[in-house]
Amino acid sequence: MIPEIGRFALILALMIALAQTILPLIGAARRDARAMAFGDVGAIAQLFFVGVAFGCLMISFAVSDFSVEVVATNSHTSQPLIYRLAGTWGNHEGSMLLWVLILAVFGATVALLGRTIPSTMRARVLATQGLIGVGFLAFLIFTSNPFARLDPAPLQGNGLNPLLQDPGLASHPPMLYLGYVGFSTAFSFAVAALLEGRADAAWARHARPWILAAWVFLTTGIALGSLWAYYELGWGGWWFWDPVENASLMPWLLGTALLHSALVMERRESFVRWTLLLSILTFSLSLIGTFVVRSGVLTSVHAFAVDPQRGVFILLLLGVATGGGLLLYALRANNLRSGAPFSIVSREGSLILNNALIVTAMATVFIGTFYPLLIELLGSDRISVGAPFYALTFVPLVAPVLAGMAVGPMLKWRSDTLANGLRKLGWAAIAGALAGLISLVLTGARTPVAAVGIALAVWIMAASVSIVAKRIRIGKAPWLESTRLALALPRTVYGVVFAHLGVGLLLAGLVAANAWKQELTSSLQPGESLRFAGYDVQMLSVTTGTGSNYEAERSVLSFSHGEDIAFLLTPERRFYPDREMQTTEASVRSNLVANTYAALGERGDDGKWTVRLYRHPLAIWIWLGAAIMALGGALSWSGGLRSATTASAKSAVMAAATSP
Repeated sequence: MIPEIGRFALILALMIALAQTILPLIGAARRDARAMAFGDVGAIAQLFFVGVAFGCLMISFAVSDFSVEVVATNSHTSQPLIYRLAGTWGNHEGSMLLWVLILAVFGATVALLGRTIPSTMRARVLATQGLIGVGFLAFLIFTSNPFARLDPAPLQGNGLNPLLQDPGLASHPPMLYLGYVGFSTAFSFAVAALLEGRADAAWARHARPWILAAWVFLTTGIALGSLWAYYELGWGGWWFWDPVENASLMPWLLGTALLHSALVMERRESFVRWTLLLSILTFSLSLIGTFVVRSGVLTSVHAFAVDPQRGVFILLLLGVATGGGLLLYALRANNLRSGAPFSIVSREGSLILNNALIVTAMATVFIGTFYPLLIELLGSDRISVGAPFYALTFVPLVAPVLAGMAVGPMLKWRSDTLANGLRKLGWAAIAGALAGLISLVLTGARTPVAAVGIALAVWIMAASVSIVAKRIRIGKAPWLESTRLALALPRTVYGVVFAHLGVGLLLAGLVAANAWKQELTSSLQPGESLRFAGYDVQMLSVTTGTGSNYEAERSVLSFSHGEDIAFLLTPERRFYPDREMQTTEASVRSNLVANTYAALGERGDDGKWTVRLYRHPLAIWIWLGAAIMALGGALSWSGGLRSATTASAKSAVMAAATSP
């Protein structure tokens, strides 16, 4: 009965989404307040019914109802409850239902929190959200029914993919989807602006918090996925340039450009057309990511489905959303006014250069991801594009973006001189140069490129601190006055500082962990030892055991300095009988200086186990930097939301005061 309720709730949600698409658009065109108000009611009602459907699927997983096909395929009674629940979105049908749920959440949130948005714009935004909902609800109902029944029902399920039975993967997809789907609001705001023929600073104030929210979620989701790959897959890496990894990176890059562009639009009413175009393209890349994961056109460890029919449906949705958005842009963008002119050397100029380089870098990732597919379609050859390609194309484009991050915030709006901007960064330049020099000395000048990378990272971090130091007049005003200024600074300023500081930390971690890593693959049996990264490493034991739904071989490795054991690592190999699948559970000792990493391989004919050891200097800075970036985005979001609410309230008061 519960699956039937869920199925019926999805059908009702589709009908509501259709009405939510049509009525608010008619109301906005006719200035009919009642019709426009249905956008709010429809968005909330759609969330209710999609929430009911998602709850029904989650209950089916929790109680192991194997008469539901997706439960039988992706769950097992021996799994812990958390992984039975995570199975709800650990498959194609459930993940698409999660996608629709998050889409409904964003629509309902606009309805509930967007009261300060002008009524016609809010109606058109919610209508566009409804239209997107129609497409994905139809996709669920007609091609990916999560409530399809099995008759007869099996006594036991196949179990969730063991790679997904991990806390990181339980949280990674929802967070990633919050980012992907969150950019639908940017798309909807852009469509609403084009339909109204008006996009100005007020539009940017209303749209920017939603863009920021999506960016924060996507940043967090990518970081969680990277962390999972690091400790779960056993290969000692955190980014493989996998097609699905790239599919999340591309909208993140365009979303970053969109954030900066919306900032200029809000402050100077410039980049109007460019900001709207980025809004359309960023969401389009989110849809492309969905297509990649579910079409089967590209092979990936992350892929959920390999059904070409489903891929064609999503490709159709992509074509309608992107094609429709771009057609509307082509027809209406010329009617939008542009902002005041500005000099090349100005804050606007630095941001447009930032945007141009980021978009070009994204294009290289796009080419590297889809070029192998094009070659395969044109002939029988198969090629792969890996890290060397991106090192030669992506990195040279991103490097000047990183260098410019320090200079841009120090330039004045409209016009400035480069010398004036650099003059404010003197101590940041000294800090970066010293860091690079120290890196050269400590490594014996063996990795000069890495030393430049460390210098750049410290330059970015020091420059981010300089933003606050300049605003609170450190060294130019009494400490009490500086403290007062610091407390009065807008949260958006601190958001920029933390986001840039996080980028610097992440860059330092990437450079150090790649350039100065140590790795060793060897064979050991209990009692044997070897020398690695300054430690005497001894295999103390290998024991077998069982978990809730797996069998395990667990090794204990001691890392010693002389007679004293510094720490122990306990890597495992797990076998899941329900899936007949083997996984690796790496063991990692992490601190701010370095990660020491061990993975247990197979047992050879000589009775010894293969052991892979890695030492990654500053590796934890990668994820710490991503977390600080997300924190910076959250601070900017809270400050931007407050600014939009305050500005709208002031406008309402002024309008009331001047009305007859």
